[in-house]
Amino acid sequence: MIEYEYFQLDNGLDVYVHQDPSTPMAVLNLLYKVGSRNEHPDKTGFAHLFEHLMFGGSKHIAEFDSPLQNVGGDNNAFTSPDITNYYITIPSANLETAFWLESDRMLSLSFDPKVLEVQRKVVIEEFKQRYLNQPYGDVWLKLRPLAYEVHPYNWATIGKDISHIEDATMQDVQDFFFKHYRPNNAILVISGDVEIEEVKRLAEKYFGPIPAGPRLDKTLPKEPKQREKKELHVEAAVPIDAWYRVYHIPGRMEPGYHAADLLSDIIGRGKSTELYQILVKEKQLLNSFSAFVTGSVDPGLLVINGKLNDGVTFEEVEREVDAFIEQCKNEIIKEDLERVKNQAMATIEFGEIDLLNRSMALAYAAMLGNPDLVNTEKDEIQKLTTADIVKAANDILRPENSTTLYYKAKQTEYAS
Repeated sequence: MIEYEYFQLDNGLDVYVHQDPSTPMAVLNLLYKVGSRNEHPDKTGFAHLFEHLMFGGSKHIAEFDSPLQNVGGDNNAFTSPDITNYYITIPSANLETAFWLESDRMLSLSFDPKVLEVQRKVVIEEFKQRYLNQPYGDVWLKLRPLAYEVHPYNWATIGKDISHIEDATMQDVQDFFFKHYRPNNAILVISGDVEIEEVKRLAEKYFGPIPAGPRLDKTLPKEPKQREKKELHVEAAVPIDAWYRVYHIPGRMEPGYHAADLLSDIIGRGKSTELYQILVKEKQLLNSFSAFVTGSVDPGLLVINGKLNDGVTFEEVEREVDAFIEQCKNEIIKEDLERVKNQAMATIEFGEIDLLNRSMALAYAAMLGNPDLVNTEKDEIQKLTTADIVKAANDILRPENSTTLYYKAKQTEYAS
């Protein structure tokens, strides 16, 4: 049970406080409601760029890490299609330092042209190394625009095209910052050995003077229902053939999401699943196999993927996968459902051990509109029945709802 208290500053900043006196540490987690889904189609990759820029100096603090390290703190951040999340772990006695640092970069970045150029180069290099020059690195650069026609999930968090970051101007950067990185578009969670009244004092002192940003229209294009299966055949210099199939699923807060999540676990979470045993162990068609859901706020994807052994055809793999899918549409074995439920429970409960994980989970649930989800989600999972999973299989695992990427290796490229 993650207990919390809530208050809101006059500028719209939502603040949640989770007390845990069993630890000498504290966490300041600041979630901004901006991800790649909030970018303009002609200016993508900005949310990820800001993950880097936010560490390049703010209005009154030239360098972020040193003051934090001097008081025993640590920090990091991540960006997704839906959010950008910054967090600091610090001895609770030094919590004010975290407030000082994090509030100053919410107030304003330095907007130093040299910092922009340095971080631009870092992001461009990351784009090249992780997405363009790494085997299978461009999978999501190809799959997303194929699976999504109008929703901004049709580009990856890194961006649609490297030129969007190359061409970004200082004005573009400033406009994006003052639009999205405002207190009324953020959720602050303070956890650990902290006192409520002290958190309120620090929040008012450091974040209270920051002006609210504009009210944002968060309406996004609604992805139309997919009515025919899609395929893309790619040949590239990769070691072995790879196969990816995705299906559209409900959004994170929509009915059927948890059933889709457990369905993906039954298909391919871990080496104990029936399909993994067939594809990898028994028939040795694949050397790796997994299934998962993207878990995005708006309707996301159930992903099934694997890498083929030499001499195996895509048709052989699909024959086995499709046979298993038909099996799921007719019957889900109760023991399989209980197994994946137990795995899901263990993941949640293990996450609750760590103070940082609790902080991020509370912030994310609040972003979804219901902070109580951190405590009630387990109940939603536990009440699912085999009939619910069978229904999800029939609703989701339809050929006309699928998009498949056939990623074929150019064998000559690897000849020695």
